[in-house]
Amino acid sequence: MTRTPPSGDPDSSPPHDRDTTRSFLLGRPRFRQWRMLLGTAAAVLLVGSAGGAVVVWSQYQSIVADLPTVDGLRSYQPPVMSRLYASDDQLVAELADERRVFVPSNAIPDRVKSAFIAAEDQKFWTHKGVDPAAIIRAGLTDLTRGRGRRPIGASTITQQVARVMLLGSNAVSFKRKAKEAFLAMRIEQVLPKEKILEIYLNEIYLGNGAYGIGAAAQTYFNKPLDQLDNAEVAFLAALPKSPTNYNPARFPDAARGRRNWVLERMADIGAITQAEARMAEAEPLVSVSYSRPGPAPGSEWFAEEVRRELLEKYGQDVTMQGGLDVHTSLDLPLQRAAQTILQQGLMAYDRQHRGWHGPVTHLNTPVPLTQDEWVRALRTVSAPAGMLDQWRLAIVLDGNKGQVGWLEGSVVRRNVAQGGEPHTGQIQPKDMAWVRRARPLRTGDIVMVEPQSGQSGVALMQIPVVEGAIVTMNARTGRVLALVGGWSFQASQFDRATQALRQPGSSFKPFVYLQAMEQGISPSQEFDDSPVSYGTWHPNNYEKDFWGPTSLHDALRESRNLVTIRLAAHLGMNTVADTAIKLGLVDSMPHVLPAALGAVETTVLKEAGAYAALAAGGRRITPTLIDDVQDRDGHVIWRPASGLSLVAASSLPAAGAGAANGVDAIHPDAPQANAGGAGSGQPSSQPSVVVLTPQDLPALRDDRPVAASEQSAFQITTMLQDVIRRGTGVRAGEGIDTPIAGKTGTSQNFNDAWFAGYTPELVTVVWVGFDTPQSLGRNETGGAIAGPLWNKVMKAALKDQPKLDFAAPDGVTLVSYDTGRGVAIDAFKDGQLPGVSANLLSNVDAQELSAADTGAENMPDSESDMAASVNGSGPSGAAAASPAEGNSAPPPAPSGGDIGMGGLY
Repeated sequence: MTRTPPSGDPDSSPPHDRDTTRSFLLGRPRFRQWRMLLGTAAAVLLVGSAGGAVVVWSQYQSIVADLPTVDGLRSYQPPVMSRLYASDDQLVAELADERRVFVPSNAIPDRVKSAFIAAEDQKFWTHKGVDPAAIIRAGLTDLTRGRGRRPIGASTITQQVARVMLLGSNAVSFKRKAKEAFLAMRIEQVLPKEKILEIYLNEIYLGNGAYGIGAAAQTYFNKPLDQLDNAEVAFLAALPKSPTNYNPARFPDAARGRRNWVLERMADIGAITQAEARMAEAEPLVSVSYSRPGPAPGSEWFAEEVRRELLEKYGQDVTMQGGLDVHTSLDLPLQRAAQTILQQGLMAYDRQHRGWHGPVTHLNTPVPLTQDEWVRALRTVSAPAGMLDQWRLAIVLDGNKGQVGWLEGSVVRRNVAQGGEPHTGQIQPKDMAWVRRARPLRTGDIVMVEPQSGQSGVALMQIPVVEGAIVTMNARTGRVLALVGGWSFQASQFDRATQALRQPGSSFKPFVYLQAMEQGISPSQEFDDSPVSYGTWHPNNYEKDFWGPTSLHDALRESRNLVTIRLAAHLGMNTVADTAIKLGLVDSMPHVLPAALGAVETTVLKEAGAYAALAAGGRRITPTLIDDVQDRDGHVIWRPASGLSLVAASSLPAAGAGAANGVDAIHPDAPQANAGGAGSGQPSSQPSVVVLTPQDLPALRDDRPVAASEQSAFQITTMLQDVIRRGTGVRAGEGIDTPIAGKTGTSQNFNDAWFAGYTPELVTVVWVGFDTPQSLGRNETGGAIAGPLWNKVMKAALKDQPKLDFAAPDGVTLVSYDTGRGVAIDAFKDGQLPGVSANLLSNVDAQELSAADTGAENMPDSESDMAASVNGSGPSGAAAASPAEGNSAPPPAPSGGDIGMGGLY
């Protein structure tokens, strides 16, 4: 019989019940532990999430706070290169920090857009700025690629626009990518897709200095965008990933492979068919060598001067990135002719006066040389700065026979010849004789030669030390047609036509005589050509002889110093200085007599402007290189103030009335408003704008400053014509049958040789000298050195031009008369009698002036002293010259010494 334990005793319960109860009692603490663990985990997760959210929010706030605004992209204007054009609209040069040709969206072919979208962002038309699927795919790929490799990007085209246009950073970081993504989403909200794509395609860098697809099409294929085929646009679309690694010249296989990959993507999105893709893939990848205009051959001096003017007017950013179209007055054929003529003249002088300079360098090589040896040796030599394009570096293979070897068709990279076909030839016998007078050639010498067409011989060349400058301009308008600043722009960018201050010598004298004409003195007026002294200064004539009473016509024709000095003393140097300043020849000048002989400083361009004033009837002519400047939208934003305007003939004042009628120039861009009226933008004192009607006859109005009367300017022109006919400028006029006028100029100690001359339409000034002033040689005058160069330039300029004579203005009469030294033709004003010399002794005579009046007390006592003060150390800023030989105990003059102290001949 089974006994049942009492109900209150746990031990009295059945075994099964006891186990259940025990398990329950033991499980309650374990459950509490789990519950506490889960609670703690939930709390930690909650706190962590909240903290993470706070951190993320703070990071988001910091990122968003630093984001630039995207509103500026609405009025996107990329930095675009400026272009310079010649007078015939031929492209001369490009000015750019980044070479970019802007192409608006509506001018970009669809195949170009499709190629870049296929390569860079196939979901461009559908996403909102970022592509999440691409980001995830790129992230997974980066995790499996291992360390040390650049992460794969997943940037959309919009993100790339944000990075390039707004962030300006290519750093690899999460923060930069986050900024890029946020900006991309903002851009998509602000701009339409077409505008985003336009910005991208015009901003992307595609290698070889090309920014944007327009410049890249030129750079790689020398074509406009609309002429590119599928293979070519696919290649351009392959470049954004890495322009360097897909450069077709360096890595043709990689470039071809990437191009073909883009073609496959284009077929995938339906931009082209599979058949078109296969056909394009079969095309060879041929990149055409494109030479960036910068500047056109021969125009370097002119283009650089225009660039300097633009920088001064608009600054660096607008000039180099503003997309300006600059139309200039450059006559390219004349510019190239002037450059060649100057180079030939400098070479001829250098060969005759300086001798053989020696080889470029010498290579110690084994003798005899095999072809492989001398070709390899020649390719190690750098071309010297200033070597002309048609010259070749050559190695002397046999010094006795003059045999040389050179490379024809080689390409110069970093001044070293690469490639090219070996050629050999003989130096011309006359050049061998010339060289032997200095030092014979040796085998291994590196020399410069010029192959002669149709001959096996070569001419031996060398870079001259002497320099020069030429300016040709329209004498009526001041438009500069040609400007050459030296031997070679590559060798030296110092422009001797605009930057070098040199003494004009006797080419200054016409402006002394112009002031005489202004004061009513006639060309037949005589001044004494006899010895004169002022203190310790004893000037003399170049010929060291004396003519006695001499007419101004003869004195100017033969450049007589003593007559010029007496004339300047009679006129007063203050009036001579005023005339020179009014004409723009100098900015200021000392009131001392040596200045009348050209002991002042000016530039070739300024002298051209002053001589142009003589041709233009005494009006001040300001030389200009720029006709107009247009902004990127084609609007004219600047034109030089020419002072010339077309008006109704009925509105012109009567002769001598000046500009009192208040008629202004008519300009196509000028607002049509009454002077002082509402909206005119002009004060009431400004002249009104007159609108011409078909009934009005047009007439040219000239409001340029009057520096001298038309009659006086014509008198000087007539006298200067005789300078070329039978005076010091005979060589300049040889073979020219057009009426021309001009004057020679030779400065102190034959340091500067000038010739300045003009026709009714053109003026040309030529200067030859050394950069560091030194004598060109005894008797090397402006007529002998500069005159023949002027002759050749003017023949080139006058070719196919009509023959024009200098028109005599009202108030003068042309008369042929005997000056006492031959028959001359001069212009006489009303009341002046040909051949008559008035008694001017009642005025201040040169003999009555003291040393203080002439500045002679400031002149050094010796030629060595004078030479030391030439560059501005003399008083009053005068560029002094050495004293001349006097008649009583004259000091010995060195070879070539300037006996006139300024002008020689």
